[in-house]
Amino acid sequence: MADIRIASITKHFGAFHALKGIDLHVQDQEFLVLLGASGCGKSTLLRIIAGLESADTGTVHVGTERIDHLQAKDRKLSMVFQNYAVFPHLTVFENIAFGLRMQKRPDAEVQQKVQRVAELVHLEALLQRYSGQLSGGQRQRVALARALAVEPRVILMDEPLSNLDALLRLEMRAELKTILAQSKTTTIYVTHDQVEAMSLADRIAIMNQGVIVQCDSPLEIYRNPATTFVAGFIGNPPMNFVLAQAVEDGVFEALGYRLTGPRGRPSLTLGVRPEDLHPDGEGFGIDVAVVEPLGAHTLVTGFVGEPRQVFRAALDSAQTYHADQRLRLRPDTSRVRWYDNAGQLIAHPHGD
Repeated sequence: MADIRIASITKHFGAFHALKGIDLHVQDQEFLVLLGASGCGKSTLLRIIAGLESADTGTVHVGTERIDHLQAKDRKLSMVFQNYAVFPHLTVFENIAFGLRMQKRPDAEVQQKVQRVAELVHLEALLQRYSGQLSGGQRQRVALARALAVEPRVILMDEPLSNLDALLRLEMRAELKTILAQSKTTTIYVTHDQVEAMSLADRIAIMNQGVIVQCDSPLEIYRNPATTFVAGFIGNPPMNFVLAQAVEDGVFEALGYRLTGPRGRPSLTLGVRPEDLHPDGEGFGIDVAVVEPLGAHTLVTGFVGEPRQVFRAALDSAQTYHADQRLRLRPDTSRVRWYDNAGQLIAHPHGD
């Protein structure tokens, strides 16, 4: 078993409190993504697991073994960095074999394992090339193969695709998920890119200001974000928020439109995603400012309410919209989410 248990991890850098009591359990063979903006603590947490930073308090276990007191080289983990760290003076074969050579494995075993992981990452035809003869995607595969060759209990990945161009990132995401599933390795992956997180992860742990604010499957986080922060962070464009006032118990009015909601609340924040809005004679009134045809849909950005606030809708591209148009957009009430004054999710209809 290579599950990971992180308990009560804290970390200060001088007066800055980088991690504020992190608790996290990563299942054996799970692909978990740490997602958050720069400075949220995700890379610090990864480096503490790897042994490149020490925590102020807390413990890290891999399986039944506590590892936070061990040196990085003794933790039986592999790490893939953002900058690949491929040795330019070594061939692809020797780059992949590097960890095995450090462990003083027999030549026959080195040959066998390098060949196996090279085939897994589709590098078997490039084993005698040097890094200067490789593309960025191929160098990233070399770094991944080197990490896999030593058969680690856990692979840690710190924004490994961020140096690739957009098309190559798309290709590598698909390959990476397949490769790691076949290797049956527990993976923790750090990124600030929500598309990477949604497409790769079995679960996503969203971090903000040194704490994990939600940890769940990508679809659950997208459908039922636990806080307004998560709702505004996940989704492109993000969820819209409007203030809703109770006109009677369980009936709210938002931007002149009435809809049912939780009982016993005088006011709430209503959240609705842009794709869950539909043109209708009823609904929220929006003054269109910008129309962006994006092929599959048209993104309409406008203003609502007083004081004026930005509001976005992803609408059917078969219809034509224009700036200065007044639209009424009806929300899909089954997809509306309600948040209290502290920004916490309090109810979602139909339990979906």
